[in-house]
Amino acid sequence: MENKQTSRRPEETIKTEPIFDGKIISLQVDTVLLPNGAAATREIVRHPGAAAVLALLGDRMLVVDQYRKPLEKFQVEIPAGKLDPGEDPAIAAARELEEETGYRAGKLRPLAAFYTSPGFADEKLYLYIAEELEQTEMKLDEDEFLEVEAITFEQAQAYIREGRISDAKTILAVYAWHIYRLTGEIGT
Repeated sequence: MENKQTSRRPEETIKTEPIFDGKIISLQVDTVLLPNGAAATREIVRHPGAAAVLALLGDRMLVVDQYRKPLEKFQVEIPAGKLDPGEDPAIAAARELEEETGYRAGKLRPLAAFYTSPGFADEKLYLYIAEELEQTEMKLDEDEFLEVEAITFEQAQAYIREGRISDAKTILAVYAWHIYRLTGEIGT
């Protein structure tokens, strides 16, 4: 059954208006031509991308607890950070793991890559699994204040139920960890 409102034709950008260019994101408003010929606007957040790490320390997962201003609350999350221009996501993942937790991965494998909010942003997040961890030292940025915790799978599930873990990348990592616990396999 064909829906007349559906078309596989991409939207054509007629005009782009830059609104904001910041340290982490930029915002633009595009005027586009829809498949039916009508014009519409699209508010778009541009982001350089990020890397995140499911870091396993034996039967525990390393997480960081930090205040997230947009949510006005503390969040428990897996280590993550934005990509520098032209940076390989695996390098960023290894860097963020060591900076935020004080651990270096002996083994780092890609797990998944996904867009965080494709309805309005182009941020692509690369998720890795880190094993064979070796303790080094944390190297936090000047504006980073966080605590590291090594939690069990049961604690991770409880944190999700309590809303302490509520971001997509960490919830995805917990479910990937669950599969790994069941099958012994994960990633590529």
